[in-house]
Amino acid sequence: MLFSEIIGQNNIKNHLIQSVSTGRIPHAQLFIGSEGVGTLPLAIAYAQYILCNNKGNENTNGNESCNVKVNNLSHPDLHFVYPVATTERVKRHATSDLFSDQWKKFIKEMPYGSLFDWYNFIDIQNKQGQIGVDEATEVIKKLSLKSYEGGYKIMIIWMADKLNTEASNKLLKLLEEPPASTVFLLIAENEKNILQTILSRCQVLKFNALNDKEIENALIAKYNCTTNQAITIARQAQGNLNKAIQLFQNQDSALPFEKWFVQWVRAAFRAKGNAAVIQELITWSDELAALGREQQKQFIEFCIELFRQALLLNYQTPNLVYYQTTVDNFKLEKFAPFVNGNNIEEIVEELSNAMYHIERNGNAKMIFTDLSIKLTRLIHKK
Repeated sequence: MLFSEIIGQNNIKNHLIQSVSTGRIPHAQLFIGSEGVGTLPLAIAYAQYILCNNKGNENTNGNESCNVKVNNLSHPDLHFVYPVATTERVKRHATSDLFSDQWKKFIKEMPYGSLFDWYNFIDIQNKQGQIGVDEATEVIKKLSLKSYEGGYKIMIIWMADKLNTEASNKLLKLLEEPPASTVFLLIAENEKNILQTILSRCQVLKFNALNDKEIENALIAKYNCTTNQAITIARQAQGNLNKAIQLFQNQDSALPFEKWFVQWVRAAFRAKGNAAVIQELITWSDELAALGREQQKQFIEFCIELFRQALLLNYQTPNLVYYQTTVDNFKLEKFAPFVNGNNIEEIVEELSNAMYHIERNGNAKMIFTDLSIKLTRLIHKK
């Protein structure tokens, strides 16, 4: 993967190129960036630049056979670690190597894909992936060997915040004192989710969201999107190229998040002083509880964003509102007056707490029922 294939992030590209040209490559770097900004593609491009002795901003003119190997994700000195879980095919001791063929296909098809996309890709169903101690053992084994091609060894750890505590502790000394010519590239979406002991051993690079123009150009160039479509989608995507691509493709498998949101807020609004409606909220909670945990988390993120959009409308900033509702008789403009400065912080806090408990395998039915009952109070708060 070449630097020229990466959308935006020119400042970081230049910094990484400079680190190689001056011979000052940090042994452990942490790329922090939200979904769809290109942390993984840029890590691969950087690895290719180092391994293949490439030159210039286009990441070319180096070792041709090396570039072919990296493009095929088959270079023996380029290693990947990513969250996995047991599946129908992998019954126990799940590690990244057991999913390597799927990983290569995933990167080829969805280089800007999210963790949720990856979990769907390997079909872990309702399980949550992690990077466990078995994985850490494999990392230590791989990096104890000499480089196959006599140069650097590079270990890319995608979604490093999924390292469990035991795995993190096992890798600490290796991060602090890595073997010669070894580079760790850790990738995560939130710096706060990384253990402090890991964080302190890494040079941190923070990625900005892509701007609308960068996303527009990418959609037009790579997906034959019309200019008008690209402008609309880029605004909705909020700096997330993965989201923009999915919006353009309008995948049939998309979950009806808006329908569930409308059912929820309507029932919560009617439930005040009407105990019979509580049963509707319980039924709704049952439906959401049947989803996989990653889907539940995505729905909560969708809710937070829609409440935010409603608040922007309520505060007379329609130029910042991009979401267009599709559910019959539901207009964001009519819903907006019920989202204000007196309740938005509590609403977001309750949604965030629900996300926290879902991530920690809480009982989803109880979490969504509790959240619904709290919303019946908050939605009426003036």
